[in-house]
Amino acid sequence: MGLIEQAEATGGIDVVSSGGRTCVRMWGEVDGGLRDQASASMALALATTDPVVVDATDVRFIDSSGLAFILQLHLAAAESGQAVTLRDPNRAVLELLEMIGMGEAIVLEHVAPADRPAAS
Repeated sequence: MGLIEQAEATGGIDVVSSGGRTCVRMWGEVDGGLRDQASASMALALATTDPVVVDATDVRFIDSSGLAFILQLHLAAAESGQAVTLRDPNRAVLELLEMIGMGEAIVLEHVAPADRPAAS
């Protein structure tokens, strides 16, 4: 298995537009190995004026580069007037946001398991 295939097997970032919102879905291990996916996802999310939802429901691990992706997306979207919501982050993500003083800056969205969109 190649390096890119390994990164995709352990985690990923993609973008889906639906219902007037752009969903940036993150899953698995979100780290520096996903840099290309993060860049492409950010460009797609910011190419519209729709509100952005960062779905962190299935994130098992996130490092500083994954956290930086969320913050950069939040800041870039704010500059263009797009709302950004962080959906169902796990405790580790919340603790990291609190630790860097951004816990209150990003709006959180909690979705009941039965109401979550099906994974693609």
